[in-house]
Amino acid sequence: MTKILLGQIVAFGETAQHLTHDERGAIVIGDDQRILWRGPLPLLPRAFDQAPREDHGQALLMAGFIDAHIHFPQYRMLAAAATDLLDWLTRYTWPEEALYADAEHAAKAADIFVSRLFKNGTTSALAFCSSHKTGAEALFKAAHKQNMALITGKTLMDRNAIAAVQDNVEKGALDTLALHEAFHNKSRLRHAVTPRFAITSSEAQLQSAGELLQLCKGALMQTHISESASEIAWIKTLFPNERDYTAVYERFGLVTDRSLFAHGVHLSESEAQRLHEAGASVVHCPTSNNFLGSGLMSMNHLQKDNRPVSLGLATDVGGGTSFSMLQTLGETYKVQMLSGRKMKATELFHMATLGNAKRLRIDDETGSLEIGKFADVIVLDPTATDVLAARHVLSNSIEDVLFALAILGDDRAIKATYVAGEKVYGA
Repeated sequence: MTKILLGQIVAFGETAQHLTHDERGAIVIGDDQRILWRGPLPLLPRAFDQAPREDHGQALLMAGFIDAHIHFPQYRMLAAAATDLLDWLTRYTWPEEALYADAEHAAKAADIFVSRLFKNGTTSALAFCSSHKTGAEALFKAAHKQNMALITGKTLMDRNAIAAVQDNVEKGALDTLALHEAFHNKSRLRHAVTPRFAITSSEAQLQSAGELLQLCKGALMQTHISESASEIAWIKTLFPNERDYTAVYERFGLVTDRSLFAHGVHLSESEAQRLHEAGASVVHCPTSNNFLGSGLMSMNHLQKDNRPVSLGLATDVGGGTSFSMLQTLGETYKVQMLSGRKMKATELFHMATLGNAKRLRIDDETGSLEIGKFADVIVLDPTATDVLAARHVLSNSIEDVLFALAILGDDRAIKATYVAGEKVYGA
């Protein structure tokens, strides 16, 4: 049934500067779950006069957040103390991910994970699973039930971890191909070839991953790169003949315009140049970088005018410390301030919506409030807490309002979440 959402509309265009703000606006959602009309309420066509309305008052209606890097089997692991990334993986991550060999555990966890995303206003994601086919199947199915745009794949890893989370080259390839066949382009689902990182995949498996990326038409590739100093040192011992971390992935055909590399904290000038030339993306994960002491990723470095690297934003739960993209925006702002870049709120919100949609190649269906796209919409309350309400009194522009939400907001600011026009969170 056609329905109408009312509230303040904040809609981004191709860039953060192309912003439309209707203080009293309407979004019409058609029978096909897509946006049928959007604009100021006084201009609402009379043809929709009888459609049911959900009035959110002065709350903001905007495109749902998109998380460009998050680990499904780590959803319980936030705040697991460790000395660094490699210690954290060994002590916490491997035992937790081993549980996802069990289909019942994975299915229950997938429903919880998806509902937690919705509670935080995240309507789409590029997610890591465990190395078990059962885990990826469970997440695909949970997202499909909600008609959610989700991209995932089973993790490829055949060394340097406990046996319970390792696969092998042949099994990893067969499982990956089976998942692609079963789920890629099924409704709003997409598949990603997913080698965890070069430390946990042998050269034979990395070679297989590159071949899989060619075989799995339309699939993305997700992995990690240059997150911490200790990780980079280990890469040098494992691949002594390669000039740098990026070169490892290049050798196996994994640096393409369909490739997303989480972190990129310590990339060199040469690596940034080559990632730019390939059209690959780096995904900034500020809360996990801060929590694990990995370092400060500089957008100024990666986005030099002569060779800008495409950037996304992500929570990176469970190394990341919050499911909230609002908190992720706040940490992004702080990290970039320390790196010499002052970001506007509109830039941050654009990166977390249409920007991430472009990185994930789903901007034809989500990421903005354009007519014809699925109605993936969130309702943000700029007065959700006492602190926000007090700060809101001082706001003189939509930039002020968004900035306060980015710095002070969390899941409490999410009043409602709609995925494909259906309310999946909110009273």
